[in-house]
Amino acid sequence: MVEIKSYADFLKVHGILLAGTGLPESLYPQLFRKLSSETFDAGEFFQIEPCQNGRQRKLVCTSDFISKNSNVFLVDHAWTFRLPDAPKQLEEVPGLVERMASLMCVDADCHEDDEDGNGDLDDNHGKMTAEEVLESEICRAKEMGNYGVKWLELEELDIDDDKLLALDLPSKCPNLVALSLLGNKIKNMETVLDEISKLKNLRALWLNDNPALEKCATNMAEAVLQAFPKLEIFNSHFTCNYGEWALGFCGEIYGQENPGDDGEHQLQNITTLDLSNRDIHNLNNKAFSSVNFTSLSHLNLRGNPMEENSVHELLETLKKFPSLNSLEVDLPGPLGESAINILDSLPNLFLLNGVKATKIFDMDKHVVDSALQPRLPEWNPDDPLADRVLNAMWLYLMTYRLADEEKIDETSVWYVMDELGSALRHSDEPNFRIAPFLYMRDGNLSSAVSFSILWPTQDVQKGDECTRDFLLGIGEDKQRSARLTAWFHTPKSYFIKGYEKYLQKLQSKRFSSPTIGALEPSSLLCNQNPVRVYTDIPHVQDFLTRPEFAITNEPKEADILWTSMQVDEETKKAVGIRDDQYVNQFPHEACLVMKHHLAETVQEAYGAPDWLQPTYDLEKHLTELIGDYYVRDRERLDNLWILKPWNMARTIDTTITSNLSAIIRLMETGPKISQKYIEHPSLFKGKKFDLRYIVLVRSMNPLEIFLADVFWVRLANNAYSLDKRSLYEYETHFTVMNYRGVLNHVQTQDFVREFEQEHQVNWSDVHERIRNMIRSVFEAAVAVHPEMHSPKSRAIYGVDVMLDSSFCPKLLEVTYCPDCSRACTYDMKPVFGGEEMKGRDFFNSVFGCLFLNETTHVTPL
Repeated sequence: MVEIKSYADFLKVHGILLAGTGLPESLYPQLFRKLSSETFDAGEFFQIEPCQNGRQRKLVCTSDFISKNSNVFLVDHAWTFRLPDAPKQLEEVPGLVERMASLMCVDADCHEDDEDGNGDLDDNHGKMTAEEVLESEICRAKEMGNYGVKWLELEELDIDDDKLLALDLPSKCPNLVALSLLGNKIKNMETVLDEISKLKNLRALWLNDNPALEKCATNMAEAVLQAFPKLEIFNSHFTCNYGEWALGFCGEIYGQENPGDDGEHQLQNITTLDLSNRDIHNLNNKAFSSVNFTSLSHLNLRGNPMEENSVHELLETLKKFPSLNSLEVDLPGPLGESAINILDSLPNLFLLNGVKATKIFDMDKHVVDSALQPRLPEWNPDDPLADRVLNAMWLYLMTYRLADEEKIDETSVWYVMDELGSALRHSDEPNFRIAPFLYMRDGNLSSAVSFSILWPTQDVQKGDECTRDFLLGIGEDKQRSARLTAWFHTPKSYFIKGYEKYLQKLQSKRFSSPTIGALEPSSLLCNQNPVRVYTDIPHVQDFLTRPEFAITNEPKEADILWTSMQVDEETKKAVGIRDDQYVNQFPHEACLVMKHHLAETVQEAYGAPDWLQPTYDLEKHLTELIGDYYVRDRERLDNLWILKPWNMARTIDTTITSNLSAIIRLMETGPKISQKYIEHPSLFKGKKFDLRYIVLVRSMNPLEIFLADVFWVRLANNAYSLDKRSLYEYETHFTVMNYRGVLNHVQTQDFVREFEQEHQVNWSDVHERIRNMIRSVFEAAVAVHPEMHSPKSRAIYGVDVMLDSSFCPKLLEVTYCPDCSRACTYDMKPVFGGEEMKGRDFFNSVFGCLFLNETTHVTPL
């Protein structure tokens, strides 16, 4: 332990950490000074600004100039947690949920009005009544010398049909150009049309969130247009009459201070025009022309059907705008499916969807198409803040894993940076880099305080947005474009096509039975002396009591090596293992015992059998998983998935979620499969359960396997639920309780009897389906991986099975059991009513089956 007193101490303790961050060495002294003095000075160089209509924030440089690698800034961590603890912390830590909701922009529903595009309809009237607001606006208009009120906002003032008539707007405000009655209590649409239709100059009308709109939404647009022949905007959507006024409103030149009814054309001054989500059906409009928009450089057309225009017509229209150099469109969309084609047609474009044109020509099509409409969190008004945060946090989380000299933590740490750090948005060409850093004041991990460190990697000037690369170091070889789906809306068609192609390939698989050879007689059967067993497993030494076997401490003398270590060619040479010695594992058995290889083996043999849930190795098939997710979402099917590490036991780092961003981000804590969650499992007394079967393999070719006559029932502790909060509850959705929680098992015979009574089902029928499934799993291994065969191999595997609500078996995983004595004497103890002696007898019978060709306590498959 080294207490940090000097810069030399700092380097000695943190040298490896510093190198891992990528921070230039020239900034090490400055970092040390700021850490020692706890200097958080980033606020002097940056400011946070709202964007995306208040649903996101961005970080902007306020300093005149920051040169590359010239400074380093400390960023605090606002929330640090391990994933299962997130809901509890949000509930129990004072002020945490409020801060996170604000940081993630999910704390207020008022953003909905902005998103609808009501421009700058600010609420300046506090708690005034409708009458008071109207009188105030009339007085204001007189003071300014205007000819009456032209822009009137009467939002959320409890105006009903009678009050609307009593306000007498046509008499008091005959020259109204824009009227907002958003969020009131108007029920009768005829009342609205009769009264408001007297306003002959009305160009914009907002009636959102009124009961009248809900009752007759289908024919509303037609009725409104008949009543208001000059109306250009209705409920934020363009009508078919839209023209100069509506375009000027979106270009922010017309508004409350400038209603735009004086006939003066001002469109020439517009440089940026946001027409997104305006329900525009025809873009070829007299007002939308290069003559009117001579200065237009940026145009956003996302979210409009424009089905009345062909791709050719739209491109020809856009070609005529002389200054247009930045365009945002849906891909695929009304302008076609190819970014390359758009750029070929519009050669003056510098940016398409925020990506430089020069870069687009060097990128795959889907990379461009996924850039870069941000994925913003969605919520219902009734959702608690904690639920909103749990859904939105995957857009902000970062992660690291702790390690000391002895081992690395099995569970990753997730964290949210403070408001400043969280405002850093993504760029493929970022100007800043950020990295987590543990400052160990006393020289050890227990004293560590976590920060993030931020430094410029490019020259930055005042007004520049500060960005980072969310996927630093991850290229297309690691599915960069698909992984960006966690933060951005990507072209669904691309991923759906990838999924459909993958599914077609699976469905084309036709299983053929493997070639079976003759079973070689075991040499052990002819051996009159005790069979010598070497083992490094204490339970085997203690419980293998059959007289046919004798324990030896010398591997070279053994007939059988029953070991926990991996026996490969390198091990054989190091230990001196001979080819005539039996070992307790088969070559290449990873094709069964590693989750991603197991899925691949089954899929290669059978395609998509009904007993294997849809399963994707995210390191290879993220695109296909996203496509599957989109298809299920389109067809309104359940979309709950379970993420499992390739090769970890006891449900470590296993997560259940329906959040696509979460599925993708969870790849960051290690290689995983994503498997469709069994949302409707068969229950036992209202609780989820699975079954661990013990399978003995005596030969792979010919396939000679045996199933233990008893199986291990593993029960969850809590009643099953699909409530979102329950997905974080280990004891609701997981059953391996001998490591966490209270052990909750039941004897095999008791389970069978009670299950039959509860569900009125014949267990022998269910058991036969399970037997056939297990046999199929090992047949797949033989067919796909014939190299598994070895005449000197014997092995025990655990096969975990779950039943769905129709009592059909589903394969969960296959586990390698080198420590079979533990499985038989400890884990199987509850199966035998807690009697260790019966478990010990069973364990001895396992060796009799594997090496003496006995069949006590087992059944051939």
